Amino acid sequence: MKTAAKVALITGAGRGIGAATAKELAASGIKVAVNYLSGQESAERVVSDILRQGGEAVKVQGDVCEADQVARITDEIVDRWGQIDIMVSNAHIPFAVKPFLDLTWPELSQKLNREIQAAYNLSQAILPIMKQNGYGRIVYVASGVAKNPGIGFMAHGTAKAALVQFAKFIAQEFGEFGITANVISPGAVQTEASRAQLEKMSAAIVAATPVRRIAQPEDIAKAIALYASEQSGFITGSYVPVNGGKDMV
Repeated sequence: MKTAAKVALITGAGRGIGAATAKELAASGIKVAVNYLSGQESAERVVSDILRQGGEAVKVQGDVCEADQVARITDEIVDRWGQIDIMVSNAHIPFAVKPFLDLTWPELSQKLNREIQAAYNLSQAILPIMKQNGYGRIVYVASGVAKNPGIGFMAHGTAKAALVQFAKFIAQEFGEFGITANVISPGAVQTEASRAQLEKMSAAIVAATPVRRIAQPEDIAKAIALYASEQSGFITGSYVPVNGGKDMV
């Protein structure tokens, strides 16, 4: 008997890693909800690309740091497709890039608060749905600076380190219900937003990376797809660096 297609919500899916992940999951037959905050046109392009390839997708606008908006997003998806089986928490939370002595407490605490607030809101809204269905795949997208600090990235790295621990608690509490929670941790990724910055240091990054290239969004998307799939059913609470071997944790 043919099983029903899985349904995925991907936050921050209008561009970069999120957009590549939406296309990757859709290509495997998963119905994809493309969440975005303000980039409506880019989200529409992602949906159009998926539909053109024969997949199913819909855009859903909303701020994942706001609980009421997350509730609306999940209601829209369930009303349309009846379930949510996969959640990829990928929305970008802006942060200050400064050395510690220039970093204010509001700048650090805001990043910490909003990073975990987004993961909390999404998990609170979606875990009851997954628990009722006895199935779920959750992937939280962190960053290599969660475990390997870089000057200027204290706010980002500290917040992502908290996210890594948050994911472990989710994995521990919900494993018995057929729900897994894992962390994908990219290193430097060449996206539209990062391309100009990475060009200045690309030679050094490539030289320090065993596979001798900088990651593309599709590289991260493929790793996310693995941990969002049936094949990952006995893997939970893991931290998975996706950086071509540059930082081996």
